[in-house]
Amino acid sequence: MQRRSTAELRSGDELLAWVTLARTPALDVPTLSAALAVLGTARGVVAATEADLEHAGLPPAARDYLLQAGGSFRTASAVRPGGSSRAGGAVRAGGAPTRAERAWLDAPSHTLVPFTDPRFPSLLRNSKGCPIALFVEGRAEVLNDPQLAIVGSRNPSAPGRETAFEFAEHLAARGLAIVSGLAEGIDSAAHRGALHASGITLAVLGCGVDVIYPRGNLSLSREITLEGALVSEFPLGTPPRRQNFPQRNRIIAGMTLGTLVVEAAKRSGSLITARLAGDYGRELFAIPGSIRNPLSRGCHELIRQGAKLTETAADILSELDFSAFFAQAHGAAQAVDAAGGFAPGMDKDQKILLDALGFDPVNLDALVVRTGFKPEAVSSMMLILELEGHVQAAPGGHYSRVVRSRR
Repeated sequence: MQRRSTAELRSGDELLAWVTLARTPALDVPTLSAALAVLGTARGVVAATEADLEHAGLPPAARDYLLQAGGSFRTASAVRPGGSSRAGGAVRAGGAPTRAERAWLDAPSHTLVPFTDPRFPSLLRNSKGCPIALFVEGRAEVLNDPQLAIVGSRNPSAPGRETAFEFAEHLAARGLAIVSGLAEGIDSAAHRGALHASGITLAVLGCGVDVIYPRGNLSLSREITLEGALVSEFPLGTPPRRQNFPQRNRIIAGMTLGTLVVEAAKRSGSLITARLAGDYGRELFAIPGSIRNPLSRGCHELIRQGAKLTETAADILSELDFSAFFAQAHGAAQAVDAAGGFAPGMDKDQKILLDALGFDPVNLDALVVRTGFKPEAVSSMMLILELEGHVQAAPGGHYSRVVRSRR
């Protein structure tokens, strides 16, 4: 096997140190941030002496764990991925990364994203209970895209499943990454709706990212890694324990701009996500249903408590502020336009109309006012733009711009 360079070894050692920190007990982001300020790097924390760890402010349980992991970590750092330790065994003692973890990290599209990494979701980083790191399989670069959570019952009605799919499809086409938990029912429908729109979707798991649950969603999970990512704070190999899911829900609520509840009974786990979203100051949306449907009661309770009654995707788009993301996308589009490549075959008037449309749903009358074009010209050009896939009809005679997923 080809030897790695010194720089690669150091980089790999630092990532492996984060694996150890991610499972260290009694350690949270504020405490670790203070320790990093003193000890410099994750490897510096893992390999520190007891006196240094105490000086850095780590609690006793964390110190004890890291003191065991430190010696093993130094031994483990000499092992090349896929190789063996000098002792010939797996390097797991005291919390050091196992050979299986090393092999997983070496695989394409597998990584651990610590809270110090620019790719780490910024909204989650600023939320209470932020995890130290996230195991990610898929496209880690989309973790900071503007996101909406769609959650609900594991046993929804057929209309509820269709609603989740349609909302996810519509919103993903407009640039929102759809976040859910890969569970059966509403979660799965939301992921599939986003994928159908060639949009981005992220699945936050209540187990290790290498342990797909439920197993019936194995194929769906593979599709998600192509368009988005599987995400978990739990170490590799962690089984789907009942107590993991409320913990998982805080990540779903923390990394998103808002949460949409489609169908939920009064004692649904989805209401935990909704409550956490409210605690984090995020937008909360709920779709009403029949008074005879027990799966509507959770949504009705949320609406009574202040969640926005949601009938169309436009209700969500009008509340969420992700203009900064679209400003970047618009700036990129203008740069392409300046280079003469805005869109093949698009004439000057069509460019003006598309620019006037922006990214929020707008009716034809507003476009006439914004552009100064005659109503019949606007109507004709919008039809052409819709047929070419640049705009999409929205409820109430409105149109909105299609934002394609980024590769």
